[in-house]
Amino acid sequence: MASSPKPLISRQSFSARIWRRTLDGVGVKFGLAWVGVLVLFAVFAPFLANSMPLLMSKNGEISAPVLRYLSIEDAWILVAFFIALAVSRLPLAGGAKFLVFLSGTAVAALVANLTVQPPALVIYDDFRGPEYVQVDWKIMPPIPYAPGDYLRDLGSKGLEAPFASAGHTHWMGTEENGADVLSRMIHASRIALSIGFIATGIALAIGIVVGGLMGYFSGIVDMLGMRLVEIFEDIPTLFLLLTFVAFFGRSLYMMMVIIGVTGWSGYARYVRTEFLKLRKQDYVQAAIASGLPLHSILFRHMLPNGVAPLLVAVSFGVAGAILSEATLSFLGLGVVDAPSWGAMLDQAVKSSTFNWWMAVFPGGAIFMTVFAYNLIGEAFRDAIDPKLSRRNGGES
Repeated sequence: MASSPKPLISRQSFSARIWRRTLDGVGVKFGLAWVGVLVLFAVFAPFLANSMPLLMSKNGEISAPVLRYLSIEDAWILVAFFIALAVSRLPLAGGAKFLVFLSGTAVAALVANLTVQPPALVIYDDFRGPEYVQVDWKIMPPIPYAPGDYLRDLGSKGLEAPFASAGHTHWMGTEENGADVLSRMIHASRIALSIGFIATGIALAIGIVVGGLMGYFSGIVDMLGMRLVEIFEDIPTLFLLLTFVAFFGRSLYMMMVIIGVTGWSGYARYVRTEFLKLRKQDYVQAAIASGLPLHSILFRHMLPNGVAPLLVAVSFGVAGAILSEATLSFLGLGVVDAPSWGAMLDQAVKSSTFNWWMAVFPGGAIFMTVFAYNLIGEAFRDAIDPKLSRRNGGES
């Protein structure tokens, strides 16, 4: 009598299966590709859009002016990017990799503050002067204009449509002060990514701790925690941001903290729900019986098994933080000393005529970024939901 075939048992971990299911869709690949492009723009912005040569030779002496003018932020972001690439190759668990990355970036920030000393004043007109023109050879960035280069020596007239300047190619035109829009778009990707990831990271950290304690202890702790969650859910984040800007001035770091501190309640609800289900599981009871400390039970044993729904919420949270910053910048209350998509969008309607290029390109970037994160969130949700997995022919 022929025996029935045994069902195939997947040797992949749960996270690996979720990641593989997530990548099955076309939309998530587009979303990840767009975010990847933004990351490259943010990391290598000084080398992609700048008024100074990347490399040049004068009288046989080779120099790299762009390296001499790198800011502390530029150097730290570059080092952090390569640390992230190196850590991703290490044979460590996800939590250990994250701790190594945090330690490495903290050390990199300290070293950058101690060693990087760019000139206090940068005069971009000088880079079009004889010292940088009469050279043996030079290699310029793809966009030969810095975001703060207002082209005074070239007689810039402020707002100009794409290709309106004879002899000077501006692929996306110029803004009200004469700076190249494409250069500012590339550098503005830093604000979009940093406020999204850092603000969401703050909210996620608070939400995991509060939600974990509510779900694990339940009872009076859960009741008090839920009242706290309800209070924070009722706080109007945008109006709180407007109030802080009015009293304390415009600061990107302040925006990150406020968005993070007021946005953790949703993550706390997700973690609480998962922990309420997991706390009665056998492996959790075994960890308690073994006398493991509370932080080990919560974050080493329970959290990895309840983190899946958080991935969906995080992707939507990043998109929401980007929209909040863009809204403030559009209202003229954003960051002053750095380019922002929202601030550029505001310039589209400031003058008596509608400046279409200031609306299409920054507005399109905001739309595409939020759309990309939403696609990623939808893909995670579809991969995590067991009903959707069975409906789509998911593996057993």
